[in-house]
Amino acid sequence: MGSPKKPLVFAYYVTGHGFGHATRVVEIVRNLILAGHEVHVVTGAPNYVYTSEIQSPQLFIRKVLLDCGAVQADALTVDRLASLEKYIETAVVPREEILATEVDWLKSIKADFVVSDVVPVACRAAANAGIPAVCCTNFSWDFIYAEYVMAAGIQNRSIIWQIAEDYSHCEFLIRLPGYCPMPAFRDVIDVPLVVRRLHKSRAEVRKELGIGDDVKLLVYNFGGQLAGWQLKKEYLPDGWICLVCGASEGQELPPNFVKLPKDFYTPDAIAASDVMLGKIGYGTSSEALAYKVPFVFVRRDYFNEEPFLRNLVEHYQGGVEMIRRDLLAGNWAPYLQRAITLKPCYEGGINGGEVAARILQDTAYGNNRASDKFSGARRLRDAIVLGYQLQRIPGTDIAVPDWYSLAQTELSSRSQSANHNAVDSNIKSIETEDFVILHGHHRGLPDTIGFLKTLAELQSMNPVSSKSPQTREHLAAVAMLNWEEDIIVSRAPGRLDVMGGIADYSGSLVLQMPTREACHVAIQRNHPTKHKLWKHAQARQPTEGPIPVLQIVSFGSELGIRAPTFDMDLSDFMDGDQPMSYEKAYKYFSRDPSQRWAAYVAGTILVLMTELGVRFSDSISMLISSGVPEGKGVSSSASIEVASMSAVAAAHGLEISPRDLALLCQKVENYVVGAPCGVMDQMASACGEENKLLAMVCQPAEVLGLVEIPLYIRFWGIDSGIRHSVGGGDYKSVRIGTYMGRKMIKSMASEWLHSSMSNNFAEQGDDINSDELDDGSRKLFETEASLGYLCNLSPHRYEVAYASRLPESVSGKEFVQKYADHDDSVTKIDENLGYAVQAPTRHPVYENFRVKAFKALLSAAHSDHQLYSLGQLMYQCHYSYSACGLGSDGTDRLVGLVQEMQHLKSPKSGDASLFGAKITGGGSGGTVCIIGRNCTRSSEQLFEIQRRYKAATGYLPYVFEGSSPGAGKFGYMRIRLRSSLSK
Repeated sequence: MGSPKKPLVFAYYVTGHGFGHATRVVEIVRNLILAGHEVHVVTGAPNYVYTSEIQSPQLFIRKVLLDCGAVQADALTVDRLASLEKYIETAVVPREEILATEVDWLKSIKADFVVSDVVPVACRAAANAGIPAVCCTNFSWDFIYAEYVMAAGIQNRSIIWQIAEDYSHCEFLIRLPGYCPMPAFRDVIDVPLVVRRLHKSRAEVRKELGIGDDVKLLVYNFGGQLAGWQLKKEYLPDGWICLVCGASEGQELPPNFVKLPKDFYTPDAIAASDVMLGKIGYGTSSEALAYKVPFVFVRRDYFNEEPFLRNLVEHYQGGVEMIRRDLLAGNWAPYLQRAITLKPCYEGGINGGEVAARILQDTAYGNNRASDKFSGARRLRDAIVLGYQLQRIPGTDIAVPDWYSLAQTELSSRSQSANHNAVDSNIKSIETEDFVILHGHHRGLPDTIGFLKTLAELQSMNPVSSKSPQTREHLAAVAMLNWEEDIIVSRAPGRLDVMGGIADYSGSLVLQMPTREACHVAIQRNHPTKHKLWKHAQARQPTEGPIPVLQIVSFGSELGIRAPTFDMDLSDFMDGDQPMSYEKAYKYFSRDPSQRWAAYVAGTILVLMTELGVRFSDSISMLISSGVPEGKGVSSSASIEVASMSAVAAAHGLEISPRDLALLCQKVENYVVGAPCGVMDQMASACGEENKLLAMVCQPAEVLGLVEIPLYIRFWGIDSGIRHSVGGGDYKSVRIGTYMGRKMIKSMASEWLHSSMSNNFAEQGDDINSDELDDGSRKLFETEASLGYLCNLSPHRYEVAYASRLPESVSGKEFVQKYADHDDSVTKIDENLGYAVQAPTRHPVYENFRVKAFKALLSAAHSDHQLYSLGQLMYQCHYSYSACGLGSDGTDRLVGLVQEMQHLKSPKSGDASLFGAKITGGGSGGTVCIIGRNCTRSSEQLFEIQRRYKAATGYLPYVFEGSSPGAGKFGYMRIRLRSSLSK
């Protein structure tokens, strides 16, 4: 890459996050220096990282740390709050001083060009100094920190905006493979993998280490050891040797583990090995692909670069995920044996260092580099994904859209998006060619037919001979199911919260409609001797005989940070001769964030054991495929719980009524998952019926019946694009405030009742005169002193007796000191926080009244006044949510657009077609429910709302329309592969 022009001076800033960035920078810097340029590297990494590769007087190293990356508690865990605190300390507080210092330094070295990987402030410093800058990376810190900011509190979002603003000063982005969304950059140029060159051949390395070519060699590359953990001889299969990178000097290793010297060149060790075991990062992923070494990886907590790199590795058939539990337990053998069968197929370039250096040189000389990407569309896509991160509730999974991922999950999307025009032909092929339905019926539901078709395609797959890449969820499902045995299929829909919402836990009447979208579960029950186990599960089996195991595959998880599979020995649920406590179960599933999702499914088994005394002696295999979108406030979690428990019950001959099943599923979410939801979600999913509203009084779950939706009325849901979770802070705070208000009301009523008996109101200072209290009034106070549900308090009584006496808010410490507890078994008061009380208490009292009026109006005579009144009740509900602090910009915008459409007269009829809208479920984003006429004009106006919302936000909202039967109405299907019946 020689240069005929004058040599240039490059300033290259390297982030303080680990050595991975420094090692890839080395390759680019080496090529810049080979071209005759001078490079000043600003880094916190040790000098030897650079000088071991580059011996040149044109390399200058300046030891300065301008950011901190992600602070790791250990090799596998990122400490989100500590990361933010460290970044604020390192880069935010001293920002002005840093900028002034860097501008002076850049001018002092006469820098021609600035490169950043990927230090935000370096980009702004370059702009202030009038020097062009470029970033070269596969991720940016605004995306990584987005999840940390949501965990720490949205008040920290300004950090993200500042980082993004700094990046926006770059000329463009040199983007490496396995990239994350990076909307801050105006333009993008993609380059091949940047990997370090090899110094020695495989044969030379093995000869130097005294290891024969026929020996299976594992390289252990975690960039640091797990605290307090010792490697053991039995971790490796017989005949294997493990090279350990980064071992401490005093660490003792078993004879089949070899400690590499600290300065041993890691790429040579990787290329000389048969398998690498480590955590996913750009360096490990790129070098494993480049040298075609199978990569057994373990996930890290809370580092959101990971799904993109994982998809890259798996797309080229180069990766096997090891469950953290098996890493720590030493159950390595099945993963290593699987890895050596892989044939990594990456054939792309590995000269990204040379390509990037040439781009940098050409740009610095003033040659324009045209991007091969449409910048506007690319930035919009990136911004949408980043926006999801910033709205995501802490603890929930990042959702990487399928259009953004290399590893698009075709089966998952196909199973939930069946072609409605092909339903009839599909029915015939399923029933005559693939499966025989021994019990139940698919009811002509397109998604159920699609799911059966997915099962048929899985059965016909041959992972060994297939030429196309297969995702792990496909492979795991094929390996788990016994196609010669019966399969039970269950189905449970999501729900659209028409009225009631968060008032459910206060005992309100609620009206819920099952969605068209649903979750399907396929389950098999097999004796442990006949169970098809994954290899790592087989390795856990005791020598004295097989024990029952639970295996779960979740379709669609490849696009997030959650693992696609989960397994456990069913004996893990036992604590002695009794099921483990819910508290222990919560901790069990919380140990590994990538497998926390399994609590929704496996938790159903523990609840059946605990509440009904069921014991499970057979192994269980479950395949989960949900079409209910997550984080949109339509009860995706309830649909999974209900479908899972329905499947388990059907497979084990348990007869559980839909109502009882819903109550059991609520326990799963409240106690095993740890989300303080009411019961209406599970009730709607279990007890609902197609195109009807389930009317239920949540005290705790009394079904009043099904409310017919008049043919001229229709309900829709429209997604705001803002993720919602009942596990989020706002929902919990409002719930706690509601229970605090109830406790205060009960306390006031009790005090007044006691005072009326002793005739000392005047001493209490209340404006209630005891002489005016008759027996009826005293009876009211008696009732209110033992108030079980807030919704049993009428709006009139609330206003007359309590509204003005409730505080607007109260600190947790003050409340606990006066009242001890708020009497809610699923939430805990944080004494360091303040809680709103008045608005959360008022909401359910009035919401119950609104829902009753809404239900009555639905059966009234058809008139515009009826539709207008129904709409007004929904608007009132929406504004009451906002008063509680459960609104969001997106949902407010959608409700505002409905109001605009409502008052936009049709040139033909002049009549409105949309009449009302409200936020749904737990609020704080999610879906808005809309009521309107069942006519074409309503659909046209919904389309216009979608268009306007996208124009304003960049996000095209999803519309929920239609309905489907609840799990109780659907029942279950028992199917058997047709070919197995003829044997």
